[in-house]
Amino acid sequence: MKVRFQADADLNYAIVSATLRREPTIDFRSATSAGLACRDDTKVLAIAAQEGRVLVSHDSRTMPSHFAEFIARNTSPGVVIASQRLGIAVVVEELLLIWSASDADEWVNRITQLPL
Repeated sequence: MKVRFQADADLNYAIVSATLRREPTIDFRSATSAGLACRDDTKVLAIAAQEGRVLVSHDSRTMPSHFAEFIARNTSPGVVIASQRLGIAVVVEELLLIWSASDADEWVNRITQLPL
């Protein structure tokens, strides 16, 4: 099964829109459409897990520890942390690589930093 992505509220929306422009068939839901504004990391992880979506975030400060706590009790489709120092085009290319070259089950309970 293809990877499906969920942006959190920290992720630059330009990454979501640029990814969808490059590959219109990719399933990448924005934080706004998922109602993630002002939600804590644990709730965001739970919503992404319920929907079977890999969470994409810029939050390298708190998300890794919240992810570790979350997977101690739950299963997560995974988390991708994109450094804010990376250009939008680089992040888009990395996400497209994940989407095209892997299956969703390869990301279960896994957290990774971009670039790969």
